[in-house]
Amino acid sequence: MKKNSTVPTTVPTERVMLVGVEATKTKSLWPLESSLAELGLLTNTAGAEVVGVLTQRLSRSNPAYYLGKGKVEELATLKRKLGYDTVVFDDELTPSQQRNLEGALNAKVIDRTALILDIFAKRARTREGQLQVELAQHQYLLPRLAGQWSHLERLGGGIGTRGPGETQLETDRRLIRRRIQRLKKDIETVRKHRAIYRRRRALRGIPVVALVGYTNAGKTTLFNTLCRAHAFVEDKLFATLDPLARRLALPDGTKVLLTDTVGFIQKLPTTVIAAFRATLEELAEADLLLHIVDMTHANAAEQSQTVENTLASLGLEKKPRLTLLNKIDLLAQKEAKEEAEIPSSPIARERRGEVFLLSAAKGWGLDKVLNAIAERLEAKREKAKPELSLPA
Repeated sequence: MKKNSTVPTTVPTERVMLVGVEATKTKSLWPLESSLAELGLLTNTAGAEVVGVLTQRLSRSNPAYYLGKGKVEELATLKRKLGYDTVVFDDELTPSQQRNLEGALNAKVIDRTALILDIFAKRARTREGQLQVELAQHQYLLPRLAGQWSHLERLGGGIGTRGPGETQLETDRRLIRRRIQRLKKDIETVRKHRAIYRRRRALRGIPVVALVGYTNAGKTTLFNTLCRAHAFVEDKLFATLDPLARRLALPDGTKVLLTDTVGFIQKLPTTVIAAFRATLEELAEADLLLHIVDMTHANAAEQSQTVENTLASLGLEKKPRLTLLNKIDLLAQKEAKEEAEIPSSPIARERRGEVFLLSAAKGWGLDKVLNAIAERLEAKREKAKPELSLPA
């Protein structure tokens, strides 16, 4: 009987265990359950399957394992029961915590930052986006190299036991540092090109309106609807990553440049923010921000505040903006479509007078938004006009 000589080429789906810690001494904006639910969506977006969730309440994280030792033992027991091969932590781990956990669990251990970077690497299509993602990945990887080449470490004294002049670990660190410097130079070139384009736009007097919002809030759908574009849209976190820009005509005839940037998310890694500085600088140069909020999401208020906190970290808390409550077509209430009133949500209460209901997918409420943009830009132009003093 002939044996089957075929070899499967499909990669088996990773089975992932999610782990989260609730700090009892620190007040968090997000409930742990909501944060882990989002981590599960990120895991699915990365192409893996969630098989279990483990949580723990701690006054402070364990410096060696992040979790308490009892929970680490419970996690090891669950590995035999659930058969997971990867553990994803909701918070960023230190390099030593990651190594200790991998040794104790005999499984791959990553954190939220590594998961987000993996998704970014899949989504980046333009050369600029790929450069920024690669820089963030290398900056994240550099302090985590220790232990990766333990089998090639320098050995003890004696004939035949002396290691090479430079260990593989040192070689890798040197190569990564060199690559980081190269990527920074390439991204600096991108920044200079963007600065030139911004100066040209300023000389032509073209206002810039930028879309900001939590990931999957509907920014790209709105971009496509307003500009009749065909950018990729999918009901997943970080479906689009690369920056987009199109011209848009307002009702008063004003031509503006509408830009779409990477969506925000809670616990966005600082390495990502730093690497995407060239893209996020578009927000600083914008005349007006449109903050898109998915009003149907259970954590819409938390998502909105996360975006506001991220903008504040970029020094943009005073940038003029309109808040657009999106996806009203998904609401059951009839008055949502008729725009009878703004729902009494925390977002609306905090920003009443600047909030608009719309459906980017259906095109509902866009006329009011476009008129509001035109009014805001006109007011800014009037304010910028020099005052003429009459002769005495």
